[in-house]
Amino acid sequence: QVQLVEPGGGLVQPGVSLTFPCVASGFSFSWDTVRWFRQSPGKKRDLVTYSTDTGRDTRFSDSVKDRFTISRDNDKNTLYPEMNNLQSEDTAVYFCNGGPGDSWGQGTQVNVSS
Repeated sequence: QVQLVEPGGGLVQPGVSLTFPCVASGFSFSWDTVRWFRQSPGKKRDLVTYSTDTGRDTRFSDSVKDRFTISRDNDKNTLYPEMNNLQSEDTAVYFCNGGPGDSWGQGTQVNVSS
């Protein structure tokens, strides 16, 4: 059974950094591109970043490309999105996506507020 779990999230102040993993199981993580989406209140779910199988190829949306990074550990089946200098507009539910059938994690809420 394919599973993607994103423990973490929470309430943070503007300007801080936050990293929380996406832990995958049930598929060959090291062969797959894994994606990181977010959905803000009242908006559609948007792609934020992705990492291809070896991690050598990554892309970021324009809104985060100077602040977010992504890495992966294929031995641990884990993706590590790192969000730096968080702003209020980064408030959203964040989702991991990957594996057969483009499976979704349950999502984790990040609130950026002073």
